[in-house]
Amino acid sequence: MAGTPEVIPSKKAEAKVESKSSFVKRMSGQKQLMLMSLPILLYVFVFSYYPIWGWTMAFQNYKPARSFGQQEWVGLKHFKFLFSDDTFLMVLRNTIGMSVINMVLGFATAIIFAILLNEIKQKLFKRSIQTISYLPHFLSWIIVTGIVANSLSVDSGIVNVLLMKLGFINEPIMWLSEPKYFWGIVGASHVWKEVGWNAIIYLAAITSIDPSLYEAAEIDGANRYQKMLFVTLPGIKSIVIILFIMNLGWILDAGFEVQYLLGNGVVVDWSQTIDIFVLKYGLQIGNYSLATAAGIFKTVVSITLIFAANTIAKRFGEDRLI
Repeated sequence: MAGTPEVIPSKKAEAKVESKSSFVKRMSGQKQLMLMSLPILLYVFVFSYYPIWGWTMAFQNYKPARSFGQQEWVGLKHFKFLFSDDTFLMVLRNTIGMSVINMVLGFATAIIFAILLNEIKQKLFKRSIQTISYLPHFLSWIIVTGIVANSLSVDSGIVNVLLMKLGFINEPIMWLSEPKYFWGIVGASHVWKEVGWNAIIYLAAITSIDPSLYEAAEIDGANRYQKMLFVTLPGIKSIVIILFIMNLGWILDAGFEVQYLLGNGVVVDWSQTIDIFVLKYGLQIGNYSLATAAGIFKTVVSITLIFAANTIAKRFGEDRLI
């Protein structure tokens, strides 16, 4: 009678067993770190993952007075309504438009400001400019929008007064009552508030560039502007790509406070964003299901864009986030 053939484990199975055992050994050797990380993991679970349970409202005609088992399930009804509703399509247009403006202006101004600031050789003056530039980051949007509204005021706003003194306009312009100006005002407000703060990471990246590259460029006859273009910019390219991938995930997050506080009935068709739409339908009207559907759409698009940008960066051999 023939014996049972001996089963020889494959190399892949052995590798899996070894990787599992090594992982267990690493974890057992870091018990203190694991215990220290438990509060953070608990915090992330409670405030980031547990609320995802609320996404079920997007597939129901949610009524607060009913239990979960009593809710009426409607499938994709609210998602279909979103993409057939003219108001939501208008809100989506506004959100994308202001997000693109904020992203382009934010990236361009922060990079240019960091490069120019790096060229200042007088340390005291450089530190003073840097400190003044990032102080607005610590102001709340309520204060910032108040400053913007006063600056653009028709009566005594500094913008109208200055433009009239210089002869560019003959009478004050109602900046906050003209829809064509609203997106630009939002973009300029974001730049003024965040340009100094956003430039910090680029300044840190510039300091890591090898000084010998500047010396070699100078030996080759490069002037100051050529060194900026051919040494400094390529030296911070990886940081720019990583930050671009991270910011691309916020493309549907144009903001809430600045649009809500500066917006009014005259520019409502150009000031509403998805966040304001969710607030209006969720809290004011009480349509929690529709508001949740809009929030899910925003999240799914953001995650998709992050992975798409990361894949494109990987394909072209650039640094990536994941």
